[in-house]
Order: sequence, then C-alpha cells, then structure tokens
Amino acid sequence: MPRPRNLISDSPLIQDTFDLVKELGGRATFTQIADSIFRLNNATEELTGALIADLIQNDPRFSIEGNQLTIKANEIEEQPLNDIDFVVVDVEAVSGRSIPTRLIEIGACRVHRGEIKDEFEVLLNPDLPVPRFISALTGITDEMLSEAPRFVDVAERWLEFAGDSVLVAHNSNFDLTLLNQEIGRVFPGCRMRNADVCTVKLARRIAPNLDNHHLDALAEHFGFEITQRHRAAGDALATAHIFLRLLDELEIYGVRTLAEARQFHLHKKAQPALELAFDA
Repeated sequence: MPRPRNLISDSPLIQDTFDLVKELGGRATFTQIADSIFRLNNATEELTGALIADLIQNDPRFSIEGNQLTIKANEIEEQPLNDIDFVVVDVEAVSGRSIPTRLIEIGACRVHRGEIKDEFEVLLNPDLPVPRFISALTGITDEMLSEAPRFVDVAERWLEFAGDSVLVAHNSNFDLTLLNQEIGRVFPGCRMRNADVCTVKLARRIAPNLDNHHLDALAEHFGFEITQRHRAAGDALATAHIFLRLLDELEIYGVRTLAEARQFHLHKKAQPALELAFDA
C-alpha cells in the first residue's frame, strides 16, 4: 500500500534532528547534526551528508542546501485563521490488560471560514471485547462492532478526509496519539504530519476562571447542549462548536494566525486587543 502524502516517518532520530535544526534557527550544518544526533565526531562530510539524506528522504519538512539541512517554512502557520482548513476530531477507544488501546469510533468535522462544511463518522472493529463500563458510557456494544470495518479498511479514507488540514481536538495529545498508533499499524513507522491545535489549551487561556475545561463545562459556558455525548461524532461536533467560539474570542484578542494562536496559549495572562491598545 503506497504511503499517503500526509504521513511522515515516526523515527525518533528524525524528530531529534528536526528539534535540533529548529533550535539552531531552522538551519544546521551536517557536522552539527553528526555531532549531536549521530554522535559521529570524526565522520567525513560526505558520509554525514549521505546519512542525513537517507534519514530525511520523503519528509517534506526538510531541504538540503549545500552542506546544511534546513527546515522549510510552514506557510500554514502564517495564514489567517479564517483561511485555514481545520478538521476537528474525536475518538472512542478500548483497551485490555496487556493489550494496546484500539479505536472503536472516529468522528470528525471539517471547519472552514466559520462554518462546519463536512463530517466523518465510522465505527471500528477493534478485535477486542468492549468493556462493560465503555458500553454503558458510549452505548457502543460488541454487536455493533462485529460487522464494522477494521481501521486498516478505513485508514486511507480517514487520511484523505484529514488531508493537509490542521487537526483540532479536545486534549489533542490523547486523540492524535491513538490515531497515530493505529496509523503506525497500517503504515509501519509512520504518523500524520498535520499541524494540530488543542481546544483545552486555548480554552484555559480564554476562560481561565472556569472550574473545569472539559466539553460539558465549555458547552455550558458557551450556551449550547451536547447531543450524543461520549460518541465520537457527537463530541467532535461539540468540539467544533466550541472551537468556532474560541476562534471568535481569538479575534477579539488580536490573534489572527496559527503561529499567533500557539504563542497566545503560552502566555500567562491574556488581554483583549482593545485593552492592550488602551494601556499602551
């Protein structure tokens, strides 16, 4: 099965190389990489160049310029948020004792220019029994999953839906880690290369006085009810509505690009743009 274009290698060496080059301002010499990543202090430039070229092949984030490795500018980071194609995703999963976690449902919504444009929903057969408490929480039963496709059968359809979009999730580390684990089973050594946004982190910055920032608390805060709670499609739709409200709030704070949104949730205290202008 050919590797879809929105997958990259999940090699720790590649990630370490990316982090090093980024730390050095987006450009590093072969010698710097050989010393820090490969631990080859006396390797020739020809050898290190060949090692680096082999390491980063098929990874669109890099380019080689002479004897240096550079990180290509990610144009999506500087695009206006309103112009970016977002895919808001949620997953449901099961796990067994000494058995890796497996997905049983994926739900997603495409968000563009302030509107929900498309939806994705699929149940998945995990080849594991559904624990009783998961069935009680989600309403998903073994019978429902017995005839459902396995992730391998829908992997390409999911990756096509995700495309080059920015992925959004409520606690994105959880959802995207599980998605990438499933992808790694179908495409060994690979993960999605999509940029991502976490609505929990944004909500904590925009509404710091809330006691909780889970979906129910944010839905109540923004004044809407969640239908099909603890089902992937229902939670993805709720997250999409919350994300749209957060985008409105970001506009008030003068945050207009993805890069600015990343910086925004790192700041200790946020103030609306009008307040900042007044204080200045």
